[in-house]
Amino acid sequence: MKRYVAGLDGGGTKTAVTVADESGLVVHTFTSGAINYNGQDAESIRRSFQDIFEEIAGVCGGLENCRQIVIGAAGVSNPTVTVRLEANVRECGYQGKVFITGDQETALCGAHDSEYGIILIAGTGSICYGKKEDGMIHRAGGYGHLIDDEGSGYSIGRDLLSALVRAQDGRIKETVITEMVYAQLQFTTVQQIIGFVYNKETNKKDIAALAPILSVACTQEDEAALAIAAKSAQSLFEIAVPVVEKLSMQQGSLAMTGSVLLNNNYVRNAFVERLNERYPDLACIKAKKDAASGAVLMALNRLE
Repeated sequence: MKRYVAGLDGGGTKTAVTVADESGLVVHTFTSGAINYNGQDAESIRRSFQDIFEEIAGVCGGLENCRQIVIGAAGVSNPTVTVRLEANVRECGYQGKVFITGDQETALCGAHDSEYGIILIAGTGSICYGKKEDGMIHRAGGYGHLIDDEGSGYSIGRDLLSALVRAQDGRIKETVITEMVYAQLQFTTVQQIIGFVYNKETNKKDIAALAPILSVACTQEDEAALAIAAKSAQSLFEIAVPVVEKLSMQQGSLAMTGSVLLNNNYVRNAFVERLNERYPDLACIKAKKDAASGAVLMALNRLE
C-alpha cells in the first residue's frame, strides 16, 4: 500500500494543507478553517480538524496510509497549545506520527526547500527566523502587535492612521493618505476613524488591511508615505541583522515572504538595499514554496 504524508500550515484565518506520496509527489492541496488557538474558539478549531482529516482520509484511502503529519502553527511556544493541537489530531482518529512546530519553521522549509536557512516574514505580523545544519536556531521579532511586529502590515496600517490624524491637526503636511484611508473605510471624519480604531470589534487584521494604501501613496511620491516605507524597511532590517549575526550566516540567502515584502516594492527594495550594503554576499530571494509545502518536506524527512 502506498504511503503518504501531509503538511498543515495553520495561518490566522485559514489552514493550507498539502498531501504528498512517499516519493514527494504532491497529490492534493486544499484549504480549511483556522486552527489557531490565539484567534479561534475551541469548537471551530475542532470542526476544522474534522474537515481536514476527513479530506486527508479520502485522498490517502484511509488515515492509516498517511504515515507522517507535520503541523506548522502560531503560538506553539506556549506548550499547552501543542498539547491541545495533538489532542485535536487524535480525536479525529489519526494514529500515525505527528510533529507540531512553529509556523516560522515550516515557512522557512518551504522558502528554501530545505530545513536550513533564514526567512524574513512580513505579513500581518513580522518575524525573522534562522536555522543552521548543526541545529542552532535564532529568531527576532514576532512578539505580537501590542509590543512588536514592526515593519508588518499591522504597523504600516497603524502608521497610515497616525499620519491621517497628524495631518488633520497640522503636525505634518497634508497627505494623500488621508483621502485613501477615508475612501477604503468609507469614512469622512477623524471622529469615525477614532471610533473604528478603538472599537473592540476592530482587530489587528482590520488595521493591517489598510497596508496596501502605502504602495499607491508612494507612487505619488507622498512625503508621509515614503517616510513610512523607509521606517518599515529599517524595522525589517533591524530584525534580520541579529539572526544573520547570531548564526554567522552572512553568506548564502535570506528568503522573503509575507504580503508586505511581496507586494510593496518600496519597502522590499529599501530593505534589500540596506541588507546588501551590510552583507554583500547574502542574497535576498523570494520564497520558493509555501509553508504547507515546507511542512510536507519536513514530514518526508521524518518518514521512516
